Amino acid sequence: MNQHEMSERPSSQQSLSPRRALWAVVVLLCVAVIVAISGIVPRLRARTVLRDQTIALAAPTVLIAPPMPGYPQQEVQLPGSLSAYTDASINARTSGYLQKWYFDIGAHVKKGQLLAVLSTPELDQQLQQAQGELAVAQANATVAQANATRYRDLLKTNSVSVQDTENFESQAKATSSTVSSLQANVRRLKELQSFERIYAPFDGVITARNVDVGELVDAGAGKELFHLSAVETLRVYVNVPQVYSLSMKPQLPAELTLIEYPNRKFAAHLVRTSNAIDPSSRTLLVEFDVENRKRELMPGAFAQVRFRVKPDGPSVIIPVSALIFRSEGLRVAVVGDGDRVHLVPITMGEDDGKFVQIIGGLDSNARVVQDPPDSLVEGEKVNVVERPKSQEAAPSAAGEKK
Repeated sequence: MNQHEMSERPSSQQSLSPRRALWAVVVLLCVAVIVAISGIVPRLRARTVLRDQTIALAAPTVLIAPPMPGYPQQEVQLPGSLSAYTDASINARTSGYLQKWYFDIGAHVKKGQLLAVLSTPELDQQLQQAQGELAVAQANATVAQANATRYRDLLKTNSVSVQDTENFESQAKATSSTVSSLQANVRRLKELQSFERIYAPFDGVITARNVDVGELVDAGAGKELFHLSAVETLRVYVNVPQVYSLSMKPQLPAELTLIEYPNRKFAAHLVRTSNAIDPSSRTLLVEFDVENRKRELMPGAFAQVRFRVKPDGPSVIIPVSALIFRSEGLRVAVVGDGDRVHLVPITMGEDDGKFVQIIGGLDSNARVVQDPPDSLVEGEKVNVVERPKSQEAAPSAAGEKK
């Protein structure tokens, strides 16, 4: 190796060392980045997994099941009030003193039967006076008519003047009108006198007697003498919720139960409705009639009225435990797309204590949350657990008997 070659080699080595150092730094940086990425990515992935697991664990787990088919008919039980078919307050049409009464409370009377007799001495005197005045007027009318007839005959022979004849004819007409007026007054007083005897206007039972012998009775409705009720047929008035109003048709059969007859049922049928919904209670007033020939039922009694109606639309049945009571109303939780909860407003029908009939607001294919937690809110994501069909409970016998 000559001297020139030995002088060039160190210079080339000196030029290569910075490059190698740069490459070494780049390699070290790449290694460091790779090492960092290999450590950070699993950590980020673990954090994401942990967050997803936390969210999944935070979502409540709910048991869902579809609603069961509704009953073809449902039995409705509502409170009712019994009333007499005909109920009347018996008052006096003339004033006087009660002379005698013939029936007390609880007595059964027939139409036209005498209930009481009044003594009306003043009215009797007025009638006698009117009859006397009528007799005088009739006598005057007879004389006036005779004079008029005589003057008409004399006028034909010009024995009297036309003016005198007309005067007598006018007098005859006036006295005739007076007689008619006094006759009407006598008939009025006789009619009032006939009211001294008070008769029953229809068959019924005396439920009240408010007078006694010697008591002064004034004419009019201010003083009730007797209260009479017809009880062979009783009316039962029931306020039916608006949801059942379209099913209230005449001749709809019903059964009455009363606390004093725990093991008996009385047949009734619907006869009429008010055809108007009460805006204060949103109910329809209906009337049922029940036969009471044995007089076992009493007006004013409280009864439970049971009747069956057919739902107007499709109905489904869910457990009572699936209902959610909120301030805005009754709700049912259903699970929709994305396993998110929706609180659906519903219209409830019959409730037997275990199952409830839903007649509006709930689809038959809905996924209903069973025993929903109180903290459940609209749009909340949940973990869904399907109830096996073998574990689905059937409605109770109280529903099946319908």
